[in-house]
Parts: sequence; structure tokens; C-alpha cells
Amino acid sequence: MRKLFIVLFLVLSSCARAPHEIRNSCAIFEQRDGLFNNWRRAADNASREYGVPVAVLMATIYVESSFQPYARPPRTYLLGFIPWKRPSTAYGYAQALDGTWARYQSETGRWGARRTNFPDSIKFIAWYHAQSHEQNNIPLNDTYNLYMAYYVGHDGYSRGSWRGNGDLQRTAKRAAGIASLYYTQLRTCSG
Repeated sequence: MRKLFIVLFLVLSSCARAPHEIRNSCAIFEQRDGLFNNWRRAADNASREYGVPVAVLMATIYVESSFQPYARPPRTYLLGFIPWKRPSTAYGYAQALDGTWARYQSETGRWGARRTNFPDSIKFIAWYHAQSHEQNNIPLNDTYNLYMAYYVGHDGYSRGSWRGNGDLQRTAKRAAGIASLYYTQLRTCSG
């Protein structure tokens, strides 16, 4: 019985760790596709449901959390050394904010969705990008602008609040570059 518990613990705990090779989409899926996990299937399902390419979805996660399930923004410090608040409620693979995640759950009926669950998070990103397409007319394969809208929100994007933010523009270019790399890799993946 103890051996069964240890094996079960190891299998389940491996589900909540980031893959170690994240610049290769095929390797990510190979590392996370198994009996209890199938990231490729989850990514394909999200892509099919919302029309956003898998490479765009995966690039968003790469930039947002580096595939870390419990990622959060770093804490600020009071007086320079006392750990204090976090700058936002961003959390999980998608770095989704509390309010946006609650809206997603409400609008989709996915009340049990968790930000630390890869299938839930990639579906959230697909949903959000599809909304960016509907509200701001951003093509579903335009990683650069989809990421901008993801970061500043739909209203912020339509106001152009990203225009003066060089750091955000560089990050969006990085997301687009990763998506391009992932597009190429995904054509060669088996499965």
C-alpha cells in the first residue's frame, strides 16, 4: 500500500511542475503527455474551440509564466527589505488576474477551472484571444497584437495604451518570435 501511495504521489506531483525544455514545443508535449496528462490534446482542443493556433497559445504561456503552474509576480518590498504585496493578482500558467478569471468562469460555465491546471489555462488564453479578435479585430494568428491586448486588456488595447510602453512591445515581439519557432516545430511533431 505504501509503494502505491509513493508511486501515485510521484505521478501526481509531476503534473504540477514546469517542463524543463520550454523552447521546443514538441519537447514540451513529449514531457507532459502521459496517462494523467495530455497537454497536446488540451492545446488542440482549445485551438479548435476558439480558432487560435496552438503556437500562439503556447507562446503566450511561455512569455507569461515560462510554464510554471504557480507563477506569481514578485512581491514588492516595504522599506526595501520587508516582503509586501504583489503588484497584481496574476497567477498560474496564464498569469490571469482574479477578476478576469472569474469573468471567464462565469461566461463559460467552467466554475471548476483552475489557473494552475494547464488544460484550463490554455483554454482561458484561447478564450481571451478570441475575445481580442472579436472586440479589437485582431487576427487570431497575430501573436504580437494578441499579446498586447492580453497584457493591457481589451479596452487598453483599443485606446492604444501600449504605444508608449517599449518593454511591452519588446515582450510582444518575443512572444511573436516564440510563436514563429513553435509553428515550425509543431509541423514536425509526432502525435
